[in-house]
Amino acid sequence: MSKKHELAVSRSGRRTNGAVIARKKIEFEPGCITTVDVNCAESPLSWLHTRKDALGNSLISDEQYCAGLRLHADFTASQLMPRITSNWQTPIADGAARRSPPRNDLLYQSETILAAKQRYYATLAAVGPELSPILVEVCCYASGIEAAERILRMPRRSGKVVLQLALTRLARLYGLIASKPRSEIAIRSCALDGYRPRIP
Repeated sequence: MSKKHELAVSRSGRRTNGAVIARKKIEFEPGCITTVDVNCAESPLSWLHTRKDALGNSLISDEQYCAGLRLHADFTASQLMPRITSNWQTPIADGAARRSPPRNDLLYQSETILAAKQRYYATLAAVGPELSPILVEVCCYASGIEAAERILRMPRRSGKVVLQLALTRLARLYGLIASKPRSEIAIRSCALDGYRPRIP
């Protein structure tokens, strides 16, 4: 993984009500870094990243893990998650404040949210309708593999494989995994020896 797209994860996480909250920094592009708080106890990505298969490898690679966190960061920044409590970030203003011109920080915040939404929807469109639903369920809504299979009506025990394919596609889209050139892709043919195609 290149240094440009490296994910810096702090090893010190705070514990809140039994949940370990890890603060992770994600670089979207050079000079554009955001910080995301991830509950390691509830994050399916963290669970898959720390579990090993029969060969001792992580169920998802570092690149796949970084790609999932980056999609989660855009989802969080775009504020698409429905609120279940009141929004106390913007206080109620009096009549004089209502007549005052808009604050620059609120305008910057709205532009940031809009940019995150555009990146989020553009990424899902590039991944495709076949693989994007499981990314939304697992990476954004923190649904488990089995829960995502039930929600998306997928066959049992197929969610992990589909998620790995989706995360690989996402990592390749973000540039975390290099795409193989066409010259390295082996072309197989089922023609017999000595076969020559007809040229019209």
